[in-house]
Amino acid sequence: MTIENSPFKDSYLTKFTESFGNFYVFEHFVVGEIAEGVHLDWAKAKIFIEKVYAYFGTREVKINYISNRVHSYSVNPQDWLKFYQERNTVARVAVVAYDQKGFLSIKLEKMFSQSTYKKFDSLHDAMAWASPVYKAQ
Repeated sequence: MTIENSPFKDSYLTKFTESFGNFYVFEHFVVGEIAEGVHLDWAKAKIFIEKVYAYFGTREVKINYISNRVHSYSVNPQDWLKFYQERNTVARVAVVAYDQKGFLSIKLEKMFSQSTYKKFDSLHDAMAWASPVYKAQ
């Protein structure tokens, strides 16, 4: 389920649309929905990371990131190392996968991440994990 097709479509603060995906900024987290067939590399990731920092007005914000894998795409897990080398921070990462292939890729990515990493099969559950605001919904 995409954010735009969910009960949360009116809850985000702002949306960034890029050629490689959509990114929704909520009060306590960001939801990313990468487009079908994209190879998400550091150059692409840096674009939306900088927009999130600009939106909050600081690089000191601790972000929870939810990867809502509604499409099939690939990631270079080693790019997590570049993310941390540039002093970027993600408090926690949630991955919502809707099929077995999505869950298998999580295992590889998790090896390169320094953040707490958790998998979900429901967007709502991931949002509740990232923010107490969504626990009651």
